[in-house]
Amino acid sequence: MEALLLDVVRLHETWMEVAFPRQLDPSPVLGKWTPETTPQRVGYYLWATLGAPLVAIGYPLLLVGFATRFYASKFDSAVTRLGVLGVILLAAVVWGALTVVTHFQLSVDAVIAVGAASVVAVVSAALAATTSKVGGRFVSVLLAYPFAMTAIFLPPVVAALFTPMLADLILSPSYELARWILDTFLAVGGINETLRGAFDLETFGQQWGLPGLGYVLMWVGISVPLGWFLGGLVALADLVRPKPEDE
Repeated sequence: MEALLLDVVRLHETWMEVAFPRQLDPSPVLGKWTPETTPQRVGYYLWATLGAPLVAIGYPLLLVGFATRFYASKFDSAVTRLGVLGVILLAAVVWGALTVVTHFQLSVDAVIAVGAASVVAVVSAALAATTSKVGGRFVSVLLAYPFAMTAIFLPPVVAALFTPMLADLILSPSYELARWILDTFLAVGGINETLRGAFDLETFGQQWGLPGLGYVLMWVGISVPLGWFLGGLVALADLVRPKPEDE
């Protein structure tokens, strides 16, 4: 409970830091800034009041950021121990073994599906591992998290393009998800009608000999902003509750 209270207080101080100096981490010499004039007090307490409901909404998201940071740190530790090349080789061995097992037990179409998914998974894992070690927090949020989400979401979609059984399990729900996104998030300004008039999810790509390209682009379009969202929550978690230096 003490940790929860500390998180809430620091999250509100983060909000106060946006408009007023020395709120989150005050100077040991100057201390925390406090308003001195009446207009400053009015603005200060009005801003604090506006931040209260935002903190109530934002704290559950902050908990998601803590959880994401925990699992991301495990991946980062694995990259540190194995190296980027080691991560790539490990992913290639795991997915390659799965492809070999599929070759001996399932049909040719299933082998092609798993093989295609293997390529996507290995490439995405390699890009996630590389970008997570290249730069700092900004590069991780901008690139590493989207590539990691792509490594999770895209291989099943690629496999479903080659296997009718998986298509019923993955592509049909994907179509319903796309329709829901169009009718909710993308309904603003008629974006959904523009996209519906320009593209057909099921047939897009066939004109170039790439059937199913629409589903691939759809899940890339979901993975990238979702990666940015989770990366942003991790950055907020680092700001509110910094990790110890020895982690």
